[in-house]
Order: sequence, then structure tokens, then C-alpha cells
Amino acid sequence: MDAKAFLKELIDIPGVSGHEDEISRVIMDAFKPYCHEVRRDTFFNVYGKKIGNVGHKGPRVMLAAHLDEIGLMVKDIDDKGFISFTNIGGVDQRILLSQEVIIHGKEKLYGVIGAKPPHLQEKGETEKAVPMDEMVIDVGLLPDEVKKKVTIGDLITFKSPLISLNGNMVCGKSIDDRAGVVMMLETMKELDKLVFSGEVYFVATSQEEVGTRGAIISTYSVDPDIGIAVDVTHGDTPDAPKDETHAMDKGPVIAVGPNMHPKLTERLINVADDNEIGYLIEVEPGLTGTDARSMQVSREGVPTVLIELPLRYMHTTVETLNMENIRKAARLTALFIASMKEGWEECLTY
Repeated sequence: MDAKAFLKELIDIPGVSGHEDEISRVIMDAFKPYCHEVRRDTFFNVYGKKIGNVGHKGPRVMLAAHLDEIGLMVKDIDDKGFISFTNIGGVDQRILLSQEVIIHGKEKLYGVIGAKPPHLQEKGETEKAVPMDEMVIDVGLLPDEVKKKVTIGDLITFKSPLISLNGNMVCGKSIDDRAGVVMMLETMKELDKLVFSGEVYFVATSQEEVGTRGAIISTYSVDPDIGIAVDVTHGDTPDAPKDETHAMDKGPVIAVGPNMHPKLTERLINVADDNEIGYLIEVEPGLTGTDARSMQVSREGVPTVLIELPLRYMHTTVETLNMENIRKAARLTALFIASMKEGWEECLTY
């Protein structure tokens, strides 16, 4: 399966934080042809272990990209059958009105988040954003039918399949960070073309959107020598600060800052330069908000780097990505891992 087809499959599968059973099973199946061992834990973290193809000792490397997505949860059902809801993860409530959603109740129900028509709004209402607690979902059923099929606490996901735009651009929901999972699979394929040593653990982590919890658990379990976090960062848009966004056609983004090991990051940049792989630099002066934050401080500490994919309209249903950046990031990551030969420890010392 090629990268775009795999991404399309992944974003259609529900996997709201804390409820990643189904998506984790699909990822396990995708990892199996390229790994020596695949497993998952009780928190739905998926581990794919790939063993080096040469004898000398290399590092234990862990890649982490999160498989969970933001979503909603049923909060109440009123006497007319309208469903109120709350969020799981950082949902941008400005985009909620008029969205198509799927309620995962006793059966799958399609619904819409409706709004009072402008014709019926009071003066000034059209100028204000509607807060989430004033929105409801309409599934088009009578109240008794809704209450038979929907329970308080049921999950709600957005209906937004992958759409191909012009060139290599695609858009859809939960590309953050299903694109990172696709990138890990492409890295496995790239490693099959290279000579490398040691062990590589590809971990699709759970519950990142609610506090990088899966990375905390999985990094402690793997106990890696080197960590590579894979996530998205902000792509350029006309209304966003230029120093906080990145071009969509210049390659992956390499983060620099205290969350990332400086010598290891320098090596990553050198590998990109030596192999003429385009990249951009992102300055991260504090916590990155990615799995890197938890990988770095696991156990005695893990030297970590962060590779990011520029993404427009993050945490909306039209997240937009350049698929070419997945290919470049995978190639860079595989070459970086293959560069860790005997004596690799020297790249961590000053």
C-alpha cells in the first residue's frame, strides 16, 4: 500500500484519545510485513521492532508518532432528541458549526452540528462565535429513538475523508498525526534498502492529544538509547506569523531547542545536508507539545530529536499536507538511523 492510500485508510478510522483499539489493530497489521515483531500494550500503543541487518552493535532507537485524534463526547440528550457534547483534546470550536459528525453509539449515527439561521438571530449575534456549550447535534431521529441508540459518554468523530488537492497536497481530518504513522511505515521501507545496525522500535503512541501519555508509557517500556519524535507543525498561511509557520514545499522541519539533544540534532542536519534532502529549522525554546517532551525525560533521560511535517489548519477537519514531505522525512530518518554505526555513542558527547 502506498503512502497516500495508507493515510486515507487511517483517517477514516475512529481513534479519539483513550479509545484507540480499532486504529491500533489496523496499524499493527500494516507494520507486520516490515518488522520482526509487532505488539501492542493495554493502552493501545503499537510497537514494531525492526532488527539491524549487520552484526556490529548499534543503538536502540525509538520513533514515536501518535495514532490518536481529537474528537467529541456526548454530554446530554434533551427532550427533543438534540445532543449536547464536549471535546476530547484541543478541538477548535470555531469550526464546529455545520460540521458533519458520526456518533459511535449502539450503532453508528450520522448527524450535523446545526446553528440558528441568521434570519432568526438577534442583533449582534452574527458577530460572535457560538460557544460549544450552546451547540447541539441533530441526528434526525425522534427523542425516544435517539435515547435508545445514544448513551452519555459515547464518542463523536468528524466526517471528513481524505481529499486530493492539486499536486501532492491532500486534506482531511486527523492528519495530525496519522501522517506521522505513515511516515514511520515509509521509514521501514527505506531501511530495507540500507545497511543499519541495532534495533529500531516504531511506536504509534496513544493519548498524545491529552498529554503525551502513550509516549510516557512506551518510552519507559522500550528504554531507548535515542528517541525520534515525529509530529506535525504549522504550515504557512497568510494570516499566521511568518516566524511560527513553515513552507509546505521545502521538506520536513527539524526542531532545535532544549527539548532536543543538540549534538544529535546537529547529526540529523548533517545527514540531510550530505544527502541533499531539503529541510527547514524550527526554533522551540520550551516544551514542544509533542511526544518529544515525554521521551526526553523518561528514566535516566533519552537524547531526542524532533522531525515535523508542515500542516495547515491544524485541529480542523481540513488539515492540509504535502505528501512529498512524508517521503523526504522517511528518507532522512532512515539515513540518520543507518549513520549510527559502531562507536555511535560519540555523537552524544562533546
